[in-house]
Amino acid sequence: MIFSDSRDFALQLDSDDKLASFREAFVIPDPSLVYFDGNSLGMMPKAAQEKSRQIVNEQWGKDMIRGWNKGWWEAPSRVGDKIGQLIGAAAGQTLVGDTVSVNLFKLATSALTLQPNKTRIITDTFNFPSDLYILQGIDNLLSPSPSGRGDGGEGKYEIIRIGASDNDITPDLAALEAAIDENTALVTLSHVVFKSGYMYDMQRITDLAHAKGALVLWDLSHSVGSVPVHLDDSNADFAIGCTYKYLNGGPGAPAFLYVNKNIQEKLSSPIWGWWGQKNPFDFDLDYTPAPGAQRFLVGTQPMISLLTMEAALEPLLQAGMDALREKSILMTNYASFLTESWLVPFGFSLGSPLDSAMRGSHISIRHSEGYRINRALIEEMNVIPDFRAPDNLRLGFAPLYLSFADVWEGFDRIRKVMEAKRYEKYPERKLAVT
Repeated sequence: MIFSDSRDFALQLDSDDKLASFREAFVIPDPSLVYFDGNSLGMMPKAAQEKSRQIVNEQWGKDMIRGWNKGWWEAPSRVGDKIGQLIGAAAGQTLVGDTVSVNLFKLATSALTLQPNKTRIITDTFNFPSDLYILQGIDNLLSPSPSGRGDGGEGKYEIIRIGASDNDITPDLAALEAAIDENTALVTLSHVVFKSGYMYDMQRITDLAHAKGALVLWDLSHSVGSVPVHLDDSNADFAIGCTYKYLNGGPGAPAFLYVNKNIQEKLSSPIWGWWGQKNPFDFDLDYTPAPGAQRFLVGTQPMISLLTMEAALEPLLQAGMDALREKSILMTNYASFLTESWLVPFGFSLGSPLDSAMRGSHISIRHSEGYRINRALIEEMNVIPDFRAPDNLRLGFAPLYLSFADVWEGFDRIRKVMEAKRYEKYPERKLAVT
């Protein structure tokens, strides 16, 4: 498509948008707000707003403990299977519960203990730092003489972090391929990386790892709900992900995990809790793992947020991932065009892949004053992006509720910030949350 920087062009894209009606499914209290942060916290679906009221007033308020026999107990697997529809996972493999970090700990530890004689873990410098911290903690925990990783001691595992092949946009795929050997127990990567939006070829990396006998764990936090994912077709072993970004589940909504059905019975969770017990209401004093992925549940789940998130999934399931991806590609291509046309003259550069096939649903635009520009946009221009050090102004494009006119307006306001140098009045010292 040949893009234009006129506002009429954006309005024409909106008139042709097959998903435009889904915007009405969301709570938008300020129509003038340009919300570019759905890749960090999604907007509130009206269905989730209504469901949360119903849960509190009717289920908790009137049913009280009887709610456990009215759908609460089965919710982690029921809602997990709905998420499974968005990530290419057949029923019985996806569960909702805990946080992304806790689920990573459970699955990565299980993978490593399944292969006790292998001591290499492959990840990259693009991974979300919390994922790296969890891996370091597991290494410390499983090492024969835990050294407390802060003292310079060596653990059992060699954790290899693959770097960039360019200016922190694209991982070095040749180095990644070379690092995976017969001593590799686990390869764990973010499918879409959180800064540049680079998207791995899941099938290729999974096949490479399996050829060397390694297991693969994908973090789908920036993928689920924004790009089609095919876990079963790719024969992925494990996956984790959050539900409050493109799934719009609300702040701190419980995360999910996926365990391929072909390996479920070989695995043991490192945390034995009563929700992962075979017959929890027998109250046996000795643990017997539940069948399948269910053994990776631990304790009582947060029902209000879990059921609210279930309602939030409905617009995504109705729209379908193929239609969402089609609009996402058009939006990120359009945003890349506006970056080149309007912002490069002000010293910006695109910090994301140009090829949409290698990119998720957010882009980074880079500038040495990125943090102060971000402050000016939020506090003066009614535009909400986010900032990721050292210089990434991150813009998320949630296809269900963001319009092309929003994109045009947001970039026009960035341009106005630069023309007036509005950012110069803000201190370089960062707020606690960026």
